[in-house]
Amino acid sequence: MDLDRRDFLKRAGIFGGAALAAGSLSGCKWFQDWPGTGPLGSILDLPAPSAPIDHIVVVMMENRSFDHYLGWLADDARYVGAGRRRWGHDFQIDGEQAQTYPDPNGTPVATSHLFQQPGQTNPWRGCGFGDPGHSWSSGRVQRDHGFLAAGSGNDQFALGYYRAPDLAITAALAKRFTTFDRYHCSVLGPTYPNREYLHSAQSGGNKTNAFPPTSDGFQWATIWDRLDAANVPARYYYSDLPTLALWGARGMAHASPIAQYYEACTAGTLPNVTFVDPAFIGENRTDDHPLADVRGGQGFIRDACKAFVESPHWESGVFIVTYDEWGGFFDHVAPPHFDDDRTSADDQEDFSQAGFRVPTMLASPFARPNFVDHRMYDHTSILRFIQWRFLGAEYEGGFVGSGAPWWLTRRDRNAYNIGASLARESVDDDVGFDLDQVIDPISAPCGGPAGLGFRAQPNPANGVDAFDELAWARYLDGVGVRVPAFS
Repeated sequence: MDLDRRDFLKRAGIFGGAALAAGSLSGCKWFQDWPGTGPLGSILDLPAPSAPIDHIVVVMMENRSFDHYLGWLADDARYVGAGRRRWGHDFQIDGEQAQTYPDPNGTPVATSHLFQQPGQTNPWRGCGFGDPGHSWSSGRVQRDHGFLAAGSGNDQFALGYYRAPDLAITAALAKRFTTFDRYHCSVLGPTYPNREYLHSAQSGGNKTNAFPPTSDGFQWATIWDRLDAANVPARYYYSDLPTLALWGARGMAHASPIAQYYEACTAGTLPNVTFVDPAFIGENRTDDHPLADVRGGQGFIRDACKAFVESPHWESGVFIVTYDEWGGFFDHVAPPHFDDDRTSADDQEDFSQAGFRVPTMLASPFARPNFVDHRMYDHTSILRFIQWRFLGAEYEGGFVGSGAPWWLTRRDRNAYNIGASLARESVDDDVGFDLDQVIDPISAPCGGPAGLGFRAQPNPANGVDAFDELAWARYLDGVGVRVPAFS
């Protein structure tokens, strides 16, 4: 949307709420329950074609839980105080870093700051510990028996946490913009199924990091197919391993190397919908997956955000950072259920079972500052925002209409829209913190061969959910994708 049209809409009063869609969200109980939000209204009150958001950027990182990364917000007196002054005395965020879980012998073990955790030699990576369990089976043990129970796949590392000074960019985004204390990963399982939900609102019944049976890739529909059919410009930018390769050549038709993301930001040529992935392999990986140095992830988020903020797209943009799954790290909120095509009474077959909460931040000139959205979301809530803005979906609810299908499965058709807390008008386009801040260099990899895998020491509890670089290399070769790190 160009500036001339935006100026016209402002003069017409649309941004000020003079032309709202029927059934205004500001009249809904869930919206009234948020103290102080009424006067700003919700962007979802507007007809989608008139909404001031034209560019959506989604960054998905790896394997961290909400309490592990952001639980400190509940104890941050300055943050909570600012929230109460701005949003009312009921302002709060549901975080809890001081917890205790029994080990397999029944001995209680307390959570701890990773920089003070016994036996921790490198708190930036977690050297000396295993990759916490995050498989279909270990996640269910953690849900039912705790994060150190037999079968959880965990050691004490899973009970460690970071504080605000350790995660400068994440902390700044959470405090300055909007965060979510009921955003859960889509399924109680590992990386690929959750990333498949982000792109397609299902995992095709996959519970593990399984590859497609052939190099043609998965055959079910994705958000990219829906955007293509509606002629909505969209692009996926990858740092090394392209997730969209899981849909074969059809997926890769939407993919570009990440250097082109930065070029498009500078040139002001980003498409309406942009997904960005960090680096998953090598010593300098930036995805936050243990046992990566989290400072690499902070640098990646900073750079991706800075490029977008400094682009012409920021004034009409939304920048979302989320995590694919909880990675086995502790979180005190029980995972909920969502409507799903593969709902089952058998827990081992139930894809309605979401995973634990993951850190999620939304930055935008239209984001409520220092705000916490308490509604229940998962990765398909991002899809629902895209579908509302560009594909003709209602702001929420399962109404399908008579045009081309906008939904993919029951999950996204019934998902809450993550854009609900965005204001109708720009609140403040100042990012509010230093995007040029220097982040210390990452530390050397943990002991053992550097390798390309997701961890320095194997964790048998993850079994087939372990990252397999050889399998990836073979699969990508079949798809016709060359990854230099595998060469």
